[in-house]
Amino acid sequence: MERPGAGGIDSSECENVSKEQETSEESEANAMDSLIDMPFATIDIQDECAITDVPHLNLERSKENERISKDQTKKRKKKQKDYQPNYFLSIPITNKEITRGIKILQDAIIQQDKQLAKAMISDGAFHITLLVMQLLNEEEVNIGIGALLELKPVIEEILQGKQLILPFQGIDTFGNQVGFVKLAEGDHINPLMEIAEAAKSTFQGKGILAGENRSFKPHLTFMKLSKAPWLRKKGVKKIDPEFYEKFISHRFGEEMVHRIDLCSMLKKKQSNGYYHCESSIVIGKKPIGFRDLINEALRRERMGLKSKVKQIKELLLKPETQARIRKELFEGRSINSNQGNQVGFGATLT
Repeated sequence: MERPGAGGIDSSECENVSKEQETSEESEANAMDSLIDMPFATIDIQDECAITDVPHLNLERSKENERISKDQTKKRKKKQKDYQPNYFLSIPITNKEITRGIKILQDAIIQQDKQLAKAMISDGAFHITLLVMQLLNEEEVNIGIGALLELKPVIEEILQGKQLILPFQGIDTFGNQVGFVKLAEGDHINPLMEIAEAAKSTFQGKGILAGENRSFKPHLTFMKLSKAPWLRKKGVKKIDPEFYEKFISHRFGEEMVHRIDLCSMLKKKQSNGYYHCESSIVIGKKPIGFRDLINEALRRERMGLKSKVKQIKELLLKPETQARIRKELFEGRSINSNQGNQVGFGATLT
C-alpha cells in the first residue's frame, strides 16, 4: 500500500470531511427554518457573510407605516382646518376701579365718533382670555370641565400660596381693529405665562383642540370694530389713535385673580353682561359674600347633576341593561295579556 505524501489527503478523510459538511449544512438549514418560525422572523436576519432573509416583508411594512402616517397627518390637518374656537378660559375683571376707568375711556372715544358706540365691549364682559378651545357637544364640555378642575392644583403649585395681582396701564391695538388695555410689566408676567401654558397642556392632554398659533399676549379688550361690521361701509376702517391718546399711559388699577371660568362664546350671556359660564375654579383667597356662596352652591349642584345624568346614560347604553329592560317589558306585556284574557273569559261565562 502506498503512503500518502506530505500534502496528500487520505480518501477516508475526504469522506469524513464531506459527511461533516453535509451535517453542518443540514443543521444550519434546520436552524434557519426555526428562526423563520419565530415571532421576529420579519426582522432582517444577517450572518457574517451579509446574507439577508425576508427583506420584502420589511419593505411592505415600511410602505404600510408610511401610508398610516400619511392618513394620520391628513386627519390632523383636517381637524386643524375645521378648528373654530367656541369656548375659552376667562379671568373676569371684577375691580370696580378698572371697569370705571375703561368706561370713561369708552365714553371719551364715543364723544369723538358716536358710531363707535356699537363697537364697545360691555363692562360686565371685561376679562382676560387665558386659552381658547373648541368643544362641540355636551360630552366635550364635560371633559373641558374636568380639565379645568385638574388645572386648579397645578395653578396653586405655580403660585406657591402667593396672590396673582395684575396691574393694567396704557392702551394699544391689534392692527387698529381691536382696542385693549395693556397689562403692565412686572413679576406677575412669568406666573401668568406659566398658568396659560399649563392650561394649554392640560386641555390638549384631554384631546381637546385648544390654543392659537400666535403666542399668548394677555390683554383686556374694550372695543372691537368687528362687533359692528357695517362701520366699514360708513368709512370706519380702523381705530384712530387720536381717540385714546390721553389714555396712553393711564393707570387703570389692579385685578387680584381669584377665579378662572370656562365660558361659551356663543351661548346667551348672563344678565350682568358676562359670558355663559360652564364651570369655575377659585384661585387664592377672596372675601366671600352671600352671593358668592349661592353661586358656588349652584355650581356644585349643577356639576353633581351633570355627573349623575352621565352615569345614567352610560348605564342605559350597557347591553346587559338594555337586555334586562327588554325582558321586563316583554314579561309585563305577557302578564297583562294573560290577565286580560282571564277577565274576558269570566265575562263571557256570566
